[in-house]
Amino acid sequence: MRHHTLISRLGAQDTVRVTPERRDSHVTEVSFVDGERRLSFGLGQATDRLGAWGLKPTERALDLALLAASVTAADTRISRAVDAQDRWTREIELHVPVAQPRLWSEHTDLIVRILNFLTGDRWSLHFRARPKALVALTVPPDKPRTAHASSVCLFSGGLDSFIGAIDLLANKDSPLLVSHYWDGITSKHQTACLDALRRQFPASPVHSLRARVGFRRDTIDESSGEPTQRARSFLFFALATLAATALGDDVTVHVPENGLISLNVPLDPLRLGALSTRTTHPYYMARFNDLLRGLQLGVRLDNRYRHHTKGQMVAGCAEQAFLRREAKNTMSCSAPTKHRFDEDEQARSPQHCGHCVPCLIRRASLVAGFGSDSTTYAVANLRARPLDANKAEGEHVRSFQLALSRLAKQPSRARFDIHKPGPLVDHSHDLDAYEKVYRDGMREVGTLLSGVQARSL
Repeated sequence: MRHHTLISRLGAQDTVRVTPERRDSHVTEVSFVDGERRLSFGLGQATDRLGAWGLKPTERALDLALLAASVTAADTRISRAVDAQDRWTREIELHVPVAQPRLWSEHTDLIVRILNFLTGDRWSLHFRARPKALVALTVPPDKPRTAHASSVCLFSGGLDSFIGAIDLLANKDSPLLVSHYWDGITSKHQTACLDALRRQFPASPVHSLRARVGFRRDTIDESSGEPTQRARSFLFFALATLAATALGDDVTVHVPENGLISLNVPLDPLRLGALSTRTTHPYYMARFNDLLRGLQLGVRLDNRYRHHTKGQMVAGCAEQAFLRREAKNTMSCSAPTKHRFDEDEQARSPQHCGHCVPCLIRRASLVAGFGSDSTTYAVANLRARPLDANKAEGEHVRSFQLALSRLAKQPSRARFDIHKPGPLVDHSHDLDAYEKVYRDGMREVGTLLSGVQARSL
């Protein structure tokens, strides 16, 4: 196990000495300024795009984006297998330059609580002042304002965010769609979905802010990188906040995510820590909203679909024919590159695997909402043969089946199960609704898996 310290720098002018908490810490420095003043690693790409629309984010929002990018560097490049004693929980220390270090230091405990809950790691944070020459990093636009969005909406290229954008546009809202990506697969699906929206809503401006945020494999010496990406929504929320502050005050950031995935109740005890993501869990989103209020950013996150299953989102979408036609171009799979080769080792395009948790919920939702699913899956027919529960093809199918069996034998456990991924203390009046969306979502998956065999072969 290694303790890691990541020191974020703002170019050659950022020379202040930083001392890690532990003498044995593995120290990495990452400069986020490319050239004289422009931010790198996708942050400059985002601010440049806003500037092209005549928009300027606040310095405080830019500091949040810098913090989130620093978190992303650590989260994606420090290996759990190599650097965590239990092969999961890492110890990570961040040092980040900000415009108002006293304000940020007042919220350090809250941010640590957010990150610990989100990633399952042990984080520590330290804020210091930016170099005097870089107290102002945002550049006043030299063009008149051309984007007049009324809200911000996360846009990942997945089915839920596609439905969220459709519903807003169909309701004559003018959202600014915010995306981030690193790999070409995600970028391809985001582009396809954006093109489809622009064709469907030619009279509505479909503004899109996309940033390629990522870090080279050799960013952290002697670390092989980490694929779990538990902190990805922290970056997503921060980029959305950056855009929202450029639009004005009191801006809503829409987070379109179905309630079953948002709760993400573990299918079995082993999934509680290592395999259950909390990217839009109600507790996490409530704490992030606490941070936005504490920093006085004038932004609020809202998931209007928190009490809807994915199937209910599909069935309730405002443009049914359009969604039915375009849903196949969205990407839900947790690892679409895992089936890059067929049985004859012939290369093929990345696609949905068809058997991971997000794929199974996706398949269930399209069957529930439309009665059919035109998506191409590597495992196209779940009933064609028995699936090996000891392999990826049947592991999550079997986990769902066992969870469904436990729920059928003891229906009352649903009221307790919804609390397992995290507290719902902020939503005491919504407990019945959360229990219902959990039951209904599991029922959708149960219908999909009826007659499917998954066992140890």
